Amino acid sequence: MIEYIKHNYWSILLTLNYIIAASAAITILLKNINPTKTLSYIIVLIFFPFLGLVVYYLFGQEYRKNKIFNRKNVLNQSIIKSIQEDFKFDEKEIQKVDNYLDEKVKLVNLLYSSDNSPLTLHNDIEILKDGNIKFPKLIQDLKSAKHHIHLEYYIIKDDKIGTEILNILCEKAKEGIEVRLTYDDVGSNISAGMKRKLTDSGVEHYPFMPVLFSRFTGKMNYRNHRKIAIIDGVIAYVGGINIEDEYLNDENKNHFWRDTHVRIVGEAVKSLQIYFFTTWDFVSNQTFHIEKVYFPDTECTKNVALQIAASGPDTDWANIMEAMFTAIATAEEYIYITTPYFVPNDEIITALVVAAKSGLDVKLIIPKKSDSKIVKHATNSYLDKLLEAGAKVYRYKKGFIHAKTMVVDDIFSTVGTANMDYRSFNINFEVNAFIYDKGTSKILKQHFIDDLQECEAVDFEDYLQRSRYKKIKESVCRLWSPLI
Repeated sequence: MIEYIKHNYWSILLTLNYIIAASAAITILLKNINPTKTLSYIIVLIFFPFLGLVVYYLFGQEYRKNKIFNRKNVLNQSIIKSIQEDFKFDEKEIQKVDNYLDEKVKLVNLLYSSDNSPLTLHNDIEILKDGNIKFPKLIQDLKSAKHHIHLEYYIIKDDKIGTEILNILCEKAKEGIEVRLTYDDVGSNISAGMKRKLTDSGVEHYPFMPVLFSRFTGKMNYRNHRKIAIIDGVIAYVGGINIEDEYLNDENKNHFWRDTHVRIVGEAVKSLQIYFFTTWDFVSNQTFHIEKVYFPDTECTKNVALQIAASGPDTDWANIMEAMFTAIATAEEYIYITTPYFVPNDEIITALVVAAKSGLDVKLIIPKKSDSKIVKHATNSYLDKLLEAGAKVYRYKKGFIHAKTMVVDDIFSTVGTANMDYRSFNINFEVNAFIYDKGTSKILKQHFIDDLQECEAVDFEDYLQRSRYKKIKESVCRLWSPLI
């Protein structure tokens, strides 16, 4: 037997590999996940069994189904239940804000029923158009903190701006301010020296799902893509701008970075605080008693209505995608979308095509130069249906556009961390502000119009004339995109 194994080693190994690959393919098929993703995995497993097993092992696990991201430790606490009860959904409250909100009752109700995301009615918000505007405000708010600072970011690097902010965290912790920091272990890059300084200063900090070689599994595929800052439970930031020099546009930088963030003062901060605590509970693995001091009442000069919605492997539904779909499906005049990565699912592409065919003004801004060749080619494979339906697509030329925004009918807008792609809709942890305010919608609409001046329109006829080689490359990248 031993001699037989020695002489037929590679044959036996290959046979076992095919058996395991076939077993994995059956497992994927029985999960009834997205058909495109299912087919992508099965094709790779059939034609490249060893590579397919590696890819599935690293990226194919469905953590949402396995429920390893448990939020009950936070959501079951009495203070959280009390806050959620205070914001209990009531359609009569909508009518007190403005008549135009009646048009979005379906969307408000969807977010509340899917993820208990309350409609908060009293908020002051400020749209921040790039890092040069965000960082000075964030730094000032951090320096003014009186009780606590909570930061949750996909990317934090101890470069120039990152070091300045991390040093402020150290200073505030030494003053006795509670400082909690969580950062994604794949996206971020903080030196060992800075981590020691944070610890020695009293800053509590934890990486989100640390990736080590011996624990490399599917964790590469479930990242915390959120960018949240909360100061004293009164002020919050959310949007697309990470903490890194890349997001600053200074005189010595050749590459322009266009992004959008939002600063919130008001009731909606409580929702972001709850989401932060659910993450903190997971990364710290501590039994943490949440007190009312983290949820103070705030005074606002305006009454901007908004909901904070999150999605990821810890939610039962794809909340952000469903909300975007509903906003598109209920639009009556226009839909303006800006996204750095456009690899939509069937639901979103169908909703946009139907809207355009129905005569709505559908416009999409994407980067001309992407930081991912696979995503760029995959994006191009989706444009034919949009263009044929009458939608307008524009490529941003000035630099890289990283803003993740949508404006609908001068009524509704959203700013957040979610891209319009499969990863944001189904895999990563994301959070968006859904805003029901005419003034905010007009500001974001004007930003969109301003950005169009830095774009080139995609001509449908020219697009159809692209080479067969490009079309094949786009189709391959589209097939591969759900896996990465």
